[in-house]
Amino acid sequence: MRTKVAVIIGSVREGRFGPVIAGWFAELAKARDDVEVEVADVAEGRTAFAAAVGRADAFVVVTPEYNHGYPGALKEAVDSVHAAWTAKPVALVTYGGISGGLRAAEQLRQVFASLHAVTIRETVSFRDAHSRFTPQGVPVDPGADEAAEKLLTHLLWWATALRTARDAAPYPG
Repeated sequence: MRTKVAVIIGSVREGRFGPVIAGWFAELAKARDDVEVEVADVAEGRTAFAAAVGRADAFVVVTPEYNHGYPGALKEAVDSVHAAWTAKPVALVTYGGISGGLRAAEQLRQVFASLHAVTIRETVSFRDAHSRFTPQGVPVDPGADEAAEKLLTHLLWWATALRTARDAAPYPG
């Protein structure tokens, strides 16, 4: 059974870099035969975003770090589909300045825990992201694909485990 993974673009700013990173990650995931990928963009509007989240078994949130946190538009989007996250895994791919977006990741872990979602430990982060990708949207770090594959492997394990649990008994939420 293929796992439906929503790759979420978490920024709405003009000139945002998130679509580049999400595009790279989505293409890498699509190369696997055990994954079905859908890109969900918080900029698409609440209805399209909610539908994409509702169809997914697992999530990869691609988010920048703005002012030591994550974007307000991402918070609004996450909160708008509250129940769709329940008992599903979430992976984080972050980017930003010197911290690579890791402060945004730590805050999002708290939010998803409150929504009864499971964030996986593996994270892919890009410090100074604009300089870490070619003009064609390929990471210059040869370890980026390997880190993303490891993240995906863990995400899919959790997706299978949580799907099995949800099928066996409804989440008590």
